[in-house]
Amino acid sequence: MSRIDETLAMDRRHFLRAALGGGALLAIGGGLLLPRLYAAANTPVGTPGKVLLEIFDDAGRDLGAREVPRLVLTDAQWRQRLSPASYAVMRQAGTERAFSGDHEKPAVAGLYRCMACATALYDAATQFDSGTGWPSFWQPIARRNVVELSDHMFGMTRTAISCAGCDSHLGHVFDDGPQPTGLRYCMNAVALRFVPRTAG
Repeated sequence: MSRIDETLAMDRRHFLRAALGGGALLAIGGGLLLPRLYAAANTPVGTPGKVLLEIFDDAGRDLGAREVPRLVLTDAQWRQRLSPASYAVMRQAGTERAFSGDHEKPAVAGLYRCMACATALYDAATQFDSGTGWPSFWQPIARRNVVELSDHMFGMTRTAISCAGCDSHLGHVFDDGPQPTGLRYCMNAVALRFVPRTAG
């Protein structure tokens, strides 16, 4: 083996050891391939464009429907923007442990905004104690501000709810809620930010 070949072999072994140590290699078809992790982490997740949202100020006033840019970020930017718990729920469709977050109706009037993009999602006036340990509402503040998706995980069919402003997972909706809708929008607390109603 020539000196150049020895150097290349040492470089390859060093590179493989470093990559394996960081968990960066995947076994595919019996061989090792290095995925483009950096590129994947820095590629926008979602479809850029505009979305029609109902806009609410912090006093709870409906300012009407407006087209706004959908929030589209790279995975690295989402991880920077959200806490680990919020990221696991909102970007990986996880579910927080029951009773682990703020789930009771607040003592003051206000609204809940998306933790990721601040889209108005729920009015606290529609919140109720479902006994489940998750914040529950009988309707969203505006239907256009949430997106319903069919969820077939865990061998069952459910309706998942995402924020229309950024496509982040929020929770699920069920048909065992109170009147007037009979619905229970069961949300993850880490996906919501409560904003007390301001005078205005």
